[in-house]
This record gives sequence, C-alpha cells and structure tokens, in this order.
Amino acid sequence: MSENTVLQGEQEVLVRVEGLKMWFPITSGIFQRTVGHIKAVDGLDFHVYRGETLGLVGESGCGKSTTGRAILQLNRPTAGHVYFGDMDVTTVKGNTLRQLRRRMQMIFQDPYASLNPRMTVGAIVAEPLEVHGIGNKKENRERVQELLRIVGLNPYFVNRYPHEFSGGQRQRIGVARALAVNPDFIVLDEPISALDVSIQAQIINLLEDLQNQFGLTYLFIAHDLSVVRHISDRIAVMYLGKIVELTGRNELYAHPMHPYTQALLSAVPIPDPVIEEKRQRIILEGDVPSPANPPKGCNFSTRCPRVMDICREQEPDFKDVGGGHFVACWLYE
Repeated sequence: MSENTVLQGEQEVLVRVEGLKMWFPITSGIFQRTVGHIKAVDGLDFHVYRGETLGLVGESGCGKSTTGRAILQLNRPTAGHVYFGDMDVTTVKGNTLRQLRRRMQMIFQDPYASLNPRMTVGAIVAEPLEVHGIGNKKENRERVQELLRIVGLNPYFVNRYPHEFSGGQRQRIGVARALAVNPDFIVLDEPISALDVSIQAQIINLLEDLQNQFGLTYLFIAHDLSVVRHISDRIAVMYLGKIVELTGRNELYAHPMHPYTQALLSAVPIPDPVIEEKRQRIILEGDVPSPANPPKGCNFSTRCPRVMDICREQEPDFKDVGGGHFVACWLYE
C-alpha cells in the first residue's frame, strides 16, 4: 500500500481531495485580457471512503457539479490535488489518464441531453468498451444486454434510439453506460432532479442495489436534502465554492453546527404537523454573493444571522470539532 493510500480506522480512503480550486478566467477587451476569475471551487479538502456514498449538497451555483467534474479531470483544476487510491490524477495525462478513467465514471443530470440521439442504445452503452478496447463485437453485444438487464431494461431494446424512451428509462441507460467498464467510483451529478417524483425513488433504489452488488463508491451531488439523507453515509454542505460542514448524515440532521446548514435544514418539510408547527424557520437575508467577487473573511458572513466582526475579516479553518464532524465557522474556535 502506497503512502498516499490512507486508512482511517479500518476504512480505506479511495478518493482524497486536497486544496482543490477551479477558477474560470473573466476576460475583457479586444485582446481578451484576464481581468478576474470566477472562483467556482475555492479550496476544498475532503475524502471519500471506499464503498460509501458521500452526499454533496448546496444551492444552485455553489460549485457542486464543478467539483465533480474537476475530480474526474473533465475540467483540469486550477490548483490542488486529487488522489485516487495512490495516484495523483491531477498530474497524469494521455494514456495513463485514459486507463484511470476506466475506474472513474459519471452519471449526468439531464438524461435527455447526455445521450446521443443519433446512436442506438446498444451503441451508447458499448461505446466505453470500444474506447478502452475491451472485448470483441460478440462479447460487447452480450455485455450490453447484460447491463440493460442489470438496470431493469429489456435487453432487446439495443436497437432503439433514446427518443423512444421515457426520462427514467434514459437515466437507466446512462447508469448502464457508466457501469460498462466496471468502475470503482461514480460521480452522480443530480441524477434524479430532471425526473418525475414517482420515478426518482426507482432510480435511487437502483443506485443503492448496484452499490451493494458491485461495491461501488459514490459522490452524490444534489440539492434535495431529504434524498441525500436517504442515500448518503456522510454529507458535505457547500456554499459559494467552499465546504462549510461535513459529517455523518444522522449527526448532520441531529446537530447541524454551521449557520448555513441550520438554515438549509430548517427549510426541509417534516411530515408531522405537530413538530412542523413548533419548528422555527431560519430565513436568510440578501442574495448569494458573486463567485467572481466573494466577500472578505467567511463567504457566508454577508448573510449569516450570527455574524461576528472576525467573520468579516478572517476566513475560518475547516477543522474537525470532534467525532469526524468538520465545520468552518468562528463560532467553534
């Protein structure tokens, strides 16, 4: 085992993110000079254990999807490191990166846009096998039919086109494509947000079954806190390009520490009228600052109901306050 493969307790860390930044340049003028940066992801530190589901939540535009894409090197990070097992994927290129991609896959948010409408379902699911030179035509045809069966589709649908399927069926095709090369780690980028509520539970149950069957590790990106609580082992809360809190799902819902997490959870409806009536909603004032010009100090200082002077001057450290509960807030210094 390499020095970069970390064991915490008895759990192996499969993915480790250190100081991850993803800044997009803002250009201006005839010569397109860089006049600033959109700090979509601004210094993340976390890890994902093998076999677990880490939920990544936050409001739209906070950098969740960009984080997933940067981990898989679909966008090359501006700074920081991503260790997959014992390899720093930010330093590899070419064929080495391509081989590594067999072990890391992504399921996209929109099942209507992520499938090529000119390709048959069989060709879509077989494409990763062909790209990586796995199997011959006969073996791949059998593998595709097997994958369709695994995700709950008729294996004889291989010659149909995406427009002949519903949204839920298309997302199952996307899942089959991600599974084709037997990955260890899958980034799920809001995989159910574009689906009907009645279909969402079916896809969530499918993902859980596949995780148990194949020992998969998930980074589950979403903004629906009730879904994240159901599927995740641990949850990271993101605000304006930074993770503000990270802990186990039950601990997060029972004892949220960061004011932003408390505000998020206060908005989740509880199906008990007695509890719901007594509960106090936390209404945040103002708008989310621009990632092109984040506030000085803590990113949440402009909207925090418990803001202090130090919050506007210095950024708090993201640290363990006990029992694997990480939080970035001056209230706990």
